[in-house]
Amino acid sequence: MARPITLITGASRGIGAATARLLARQGHDLALNYRHDGAAAEVLAEELRSLGARALCVAADVGEPAQVEVLFARIDAELGRLSGLVNNAGVVAPAAPVAEMAPERIERVLRINVLGSFLCAQQAVRRMSRARGGAGGAIVNVSSRAAQLGAPGVYVDYAASKGAIDSFTLGLAKEVIGEGIRVNGVRPGIIATDIHASGGMAGAPLAAALAAVPSGRIGKPEEVAEAIAWLLSPAASYTVGAMLDVAGGR
Repeated sequence: MARPITLITGASRGIGAATARLLARQGHDLALNYRHDGAAAEVLAEELRSLGARALCVAADVGEPAQVEVLFARIDAELGRLSGLVNNAGVVAPAAPVAEMAPERIERVLRINVLGSFLCAQQAVRRMSRARGGAGGAIVNVSSRAAQLGAPGVYVDYAASKGAIDSFTLGLAKEVIGEGIRVNGVRPGIIATDIHASGGMAGAPLAAALAAVPSGRIGKPEEVAEAIAWLLSPAASYTVGAMLDVAGGR
Protein backbone atom coordinates (compact mmCIF):
# COMPACT_ATOMS: atom_id res chain seq x y z
CA MET A 1 0.00 0.00 0.00
CA ALA A 2 1.10 3.56 -0.67
CA ARG A 3 2.44 5.44 2.33
CA PRO A 4 0.29 8.34 3.53
CA ILE A 5 1.69 11.77 2.67
CA THR A 6 1.02 14.30 5.43
CA LEU A 7 1.78 18.01 5.69
CA ILE A 8 2.41 19.50 9.12
CA THR A 9 2.52 23.28 9.29
CA GLY A 10 4.73 24.79 11.96
CA ALA A 11 6.59 21.51 12.13
CA SER A 12 10.05 22.53 13.27
CA ARG A 13 9.34 22.43 17.02
CA GLY A 14 6.88 21.60 19.77
CA ILE A 15 3.65 19.80 18.89
CA GLY A 16 4.45 19.87 15.17
CA ALA A 17 7.79 18.14 15.58
CA ALA A 18 6.39 15.56 18.03
CA THR A 19 3.60 14.77 15.58
CA ALA A 20 6.07 14.36 12.72
CA ARG A 21 8.12 11.85 14.71
CA LEU A 22 5.08 9.81 15.64
CA LEU A 23 3.65 9.79 12.11
CA ALA A 24 7.01 8.77 10.66
CA ARG A 25 7.05 5.78 13.01
CA GLN A 26 3.53 4.96 11.83
CA GLY A 27 4.55 4.90 8.18
CA HIS A 28 3.83 8.40 6.90
CA ASP A 29 5.95 10.44 4.54
CA LEU A 30 6.09 14.04 5.78
CA ALA A 31 6.14 17.56 4.43
CA LEU A 32 7.52 19.83 7.14
CA ASN A 33 6.51 23.46 6.87
CA TYR A 34 8.36 26.16 8.80
CA ARG A 35 8.54 29.93 8.65
CA HIS A 36 11.98 30.84 10.04
CA ASP A 37 13.85 27.94 11.64
CA GLY A 38 15.05 26.00 8.62
CA ALA A 39 17.95 24.49 10.54
CA ALA A 40 15.63 22.87 13.08
CA ALA A 41 13.38 21.59 10.31
CA GLU A 42 16.31 19.98 8.50
CA VAL A 43 17.55 18.30 11.69
CA LEU A 44 14.06 16.91 12.21
CA ALA A 45 13.87 15.77 8.57
CA GLU A 46 17.10 13.79 8.94
CA GLU A 47 15.68 12.11 12.04
CA LEU A 48 12.52 11.16 10.13
CA ARG A 49 14.55 9.77 7.23
CA SER A 50 16.40 7.55 9.67
CA LEU A 51 12.98 6.12 10.55
CA GLY A 52 12.35 5.24 6.90
CA ALA A 53 10.18 8.22 5.98
CA ARG A 54 10.58 10.61 3.10
CA ALA A 55 10.76 14.13 4.52
CA LEU A 56 10.51 17.42 2.63
CA CYS A 57 11.17 20.78 4.30
CA VAL A 58 9.40 23.82 2.83
CA ALA A 59 9.60 27.38 4.10
CA ALA A 60 6.32 29.30 3.87
CA ASP A 61 4.34 31.87 5.80
CA VAL A 62 0.94 30.17 5.87
CA GLY A 63 -0.78 33.54 6.09
CA GLU A 64 0.46 34.49 2.62
CA PRO A 65 -1.62 32.95 -0.19
CA ALA A 66 1.19 32.91 -2.77
CA GLN A 67 3.55 31.13 -0.38
CA VAL A 68 0.90 28.54 0.47
CA GLU A 69 0.41 27.81 -3.23
CA VAL A 70 4.17 27.24 -3.63
CA LEU A 71 4.20 25.02 -0.52
CA PHE A 72 1.56 22.69 -1.95
CA ALA A 73 3.08 22.73 -5.44
CA ARG A 74 6.36 21.50 -4.00
CA ILE A 75 4.60 18.69 -2.17
CA ASP A 76 2.88 17.70 -5.42
CA ALA A 77 6.16 17.65 -7.31
CA GLU A 78 8.45 16.08 -4.71
CA LEU A 79 6.26 13.79 -2.58
CA GLY A 80 2.99 13.18 -4.42
CA ARG A 81 -0.71 13.63 -3.71
CA LEU A 82 -1.42 14.73 -0.17
CA SER A 83 -3.53 12.51 2.10
CA GLY A 84 -3.24 14.32 5.43
CA LEU A 85 -2.93 17.87 6.77
CA VAL A 86 -2.16 19.03 10.30
CA ASN A 87 -2.91 22.76 10.60
CA ASN A 88 -0.53 23.38 13.49
CA ALA A 89 1.20 26.69 12.66
CA GLY A 90 0.21 29.43 15.07
CA VAL A 91 1.50 32.45 16.96
CA VAL A 92 0.81 34.35 20.16
CA ALA A 93 1.94 37.82 21.17
CA PRO A 94 3.11 39.05 24.59
CA ALA A 95 0.47 39.23 27.28
CA ALA A 96 -1.68 42.35 27.08
CA PRO A 97 -5.26 43.47 27.75
CA VAL A 98 -7.41 44.06 24.69
CA ALA A 99 -7.37 47.83 25.27
CA GLU A 100 -3.59 47.85 24.77
CA MET A 101 -3.36 45.60 21.69
CA ALA A 102 -2.02 47.26 18.55
CA PRO A 103 -4.04 46.60 15.39
CA GLU A 104 -0.93 45.14 13.76
CA ARG A 105 -0.62 42.55 16.52
CA ILE A 106 -4.26 41.46 16.19
CA GLU A 107 -3.99 41.28 12.39
CA ARG A 108 -0.86 39.11 12.58
CA VAL A 109 -2.42 36.65 15.03
CA LEU A 110 -5.60 36.31 12.97
CA ARG A 111 -3.74 36.14 9.65
CA ILE A 112 -1.47 33.27 10.64
CA ASN A 113 -3.80 31.37 12.97
CA VAL A 114 -7.06 31.72 11.05
CA LEU A 115 -6.34 32.71 7.45
CA GLY A 116 -3.36 30.33 7.39
CA SER A 117 -5.53 27.38 8.38
CA PHE A 118 -8.16 28.31 5.80
CA LEU A 119 -5.60 28.63 3.01
CA CYS A 120 -3.90 25.31 3.78
CA ALA A 121 -7.19 23.47 4.15
CA GLN A 122 -8.39 24.94 0.87
CA GLN A 123 -5.35 23.62 -0.98
CA ALA A 124 -5.62 20.25 0.78
CA VAL A 125 -9.30 19.82 -0.11
CA ARG A 126 -8.54 20.51 -3.76
CA ARG A 127 -6.13 17.57 -3.72
CA MET A 128 -7.98 15.14 -1.46
CA SER A 129 -11.57 15.55 -2.61
CA ARG A 130 -13.02 12.57 -4.44
CA ALA A 131 -15.19 15.03 -6.33
CA ARG A 132 -11.97 16.53 -7.73
CA GLY A 133 -10.22 13.27 -8.56
CA GLY A 134 -8.58 12.72 -5.18
CA ALA A 135 -8.61 9.67 -2.94
CA GLY A 136 -9.96 11.30 0.22
CA GLY A 137 -7.96 12.20 3.30
CA ALA A 138 -8.00 13.72 6.77
CA ILE A 139 -7.39 17.18 8.20
CA VAL A 140 -6.65 17.94 11.85
CA ASN A 141 -6.80 21.56 13.02
CA VAL A 142 -4.87 22.48 16.16
CA SER A 143 -7.01 24.77 18.30
CA SER A 144 -6.53 25.52 22.01
CA ARG A 145 -8.42 25.35 25.27
CA ALA A 146 -7.98 29.12 25.24
CA ALA A 147 -10.82 29.17 22.69
CA GLN A 148 -13.21 28.25 25.49
CA LEU A 149 -11.45 29.95 28.39
CA GLY A 150 -10.90 33.31 26.68
CA ALA A 151 -7.40 34.04 28.06
CA PRO A 152 -8.46 37.36 29.69
CA GLY A 153 -5.63 39.79 30.35
CA VAL A 154 -3.17 37.57 28.50
CA TYR A 155 -4.06 36.96 24.82
CA VAL A 156 -7.74 37.32 24.03
CA ASP A 157 -6.76 37.76 20.38
CA TYR A 158 -5.15 34.31 20.35
CA ALA A 159 -8.16 32.79 22.13
CA ALA A 160 -10.49 34.40 19.58
CA SER A 161 -8.41 33.05 16.71
CA LYS A 162 -8.72 29.55 18.13
CA GLY A 163 -12.45 30.01 18.62
CA ALA A 164 -12.58 30.68 14.90
CA ILE A 165 -10.68 27.43 14.31
CA ASP A 166 -13.30 25.52 16.31
CA SER A 167 -16.08 26.89 14.11
CA PHE A 168 -14.04 26.36 10.96
CA THR A 169 -13.42 22.74 11.90
CA LEU A 170 -17.10 22.00 12.39
CA GLY A 171 -18.22 23.76 9.23
CA LEU A 172 -15.55 22.31 6.97
CA ALA A 173 -16.10 18.82 8.39
CA LYS A 174 -19.75 18.89 7.36
CA GLU A 175 -18.92 20.45 4.01
CA VAL A 176 -16.38 17.89 2.79
CA ILE A 177 -17.18 14.58 4.48
CA GLY A 178 -19.24 13.64 1.42
CA GLU A 179 -16.09 14.09 -0.65
CA GLY A 180 -14.14 11.58 1.46
CA ILE A 181 -12.35 14.06 3.72
CA ARG A 182 -12.60 13.85 7.49
CA VAL A 183 -11.95 17.08 9.42
CA ASN A 184 -11.43 17.17 13.19
CA GLY A 185 -9.50 19.19 15.74
CA VAL A 186 -7.57 19.04 18.98
CA ARG A 187 -7.56 21.60 21.77
CA PRO A 188 -4.27 21.41 23.67
CA GLY A 189 -4.09 22.86 27.15
CA ILE A 190 -0.85 23.98 28.78
CA ILE A 191 1.81 22.02 26.92
CA ALA A 192 5.59 22.06 27.46
CA THR A 193 6.56 24.17 24.44
CA ASP A 194 8.17 27.60 24.14
CA ILE A 195 4.91 29.25 23.07
CA HIS A 196 4.23 30.11 26.71
CA ALA A 197 7.31 32.31 26.99
CA SER A 198 6.43 34.18 23.79
CA GLY A 199 2.93 34.78 25.15
CA GLY A 200 4.00 35.95 28.58
CA MET A 201 2.99 32.71 30.31
CA ALA A 202 6.35 31.75 31.78
CA GLY A 203 7.26 31.87 35.46
CA ALA A 204 4.57 32.94 37.92
CA PRO A 205 1.72 33.29 35.36
CA LEU A 206 2.37 29.76 34.14
CA ALA A 207 2.49 28.42 37.69
CA ALA A 208 -0.84 30.10 38.44
CA ALA A 209 -2.43 28.61 35.34
CA LEU A 210 -1.12 25.15 36.22
CA ALA A 211 -2.78 25.41 39.61
CA ALA A 212 -6.11 25.23 37.78
CA VAL A 213 -5.23 22.02 35.92
CA PRO A 214 -6.94 19.05 37.64
CA SER A 215 -4.22 16.63 36.55
CA GLY A 216 -1.68 18.83 38.33
CA ARG A 217 0.97 18.91 35.62
CA ILE A 218 1.93 20.41 32.30
CA GLY A 219 1.24 18.34 29.19
CA LYS A 220 3.78 16.93 26.77
CA PRO A 221 3.85 17.58 23.02
CA GLU A 222 3.89 13.83 22.49
CA GLU A 223 0.52 13.52 24.23
CA VAL A 224 -1.06 15.95 21.77
CA ALA A 225 0.69 14.15 18.90
CA GLU A 226 -1.01 10.90 19.89
CA ALA A 227 -4.43 12.56 19.59
CA ILE A 228 -3.57 14.08 16.21
CA ALA A 229 -2.25 10.78 14.86
CA TRP A 230 -5.39 8.96 15.97
CA LEU A 231 -7.66 11.50 14.27
CA LEU A 232 -5.66 11.09 11.05
CA SER A 233 -5.84 7.29 11.23
CA PRO A 234 -8.45 4.82 9.95
CA ALA A 235 -9.23 4.09 13.60
CA ALA A 236 -11.08 7.43 13.66
CA SER A 237 -13.03 6.67 10.48
CA TYR A 238 -16.40 7.59 12.04
CA THR A 239 -15.13 10.70 13.83
CA VAL A 240 -16.13 13.87 11.96
CA GLY A 241 -16.21 17.45 13.20
CA ALA A 242 -14.99 16.50 16.68
CA MET A 243 -12.81 18.63 18.94
CA LEU A 244 -10.64 16.52 21.27
CA ASP A 245 -9.41 18.29 24.42
CA VAL A 246 -5.90 17.33 25.49
CA ALA A 247 -5.70 19.56 28.52
CA GLY A 248 -5.43 17.55 31.72
CA GLY A 249 -9.03 18.28 32.64
CA ARG A 250 -8.65 22.08 32.49
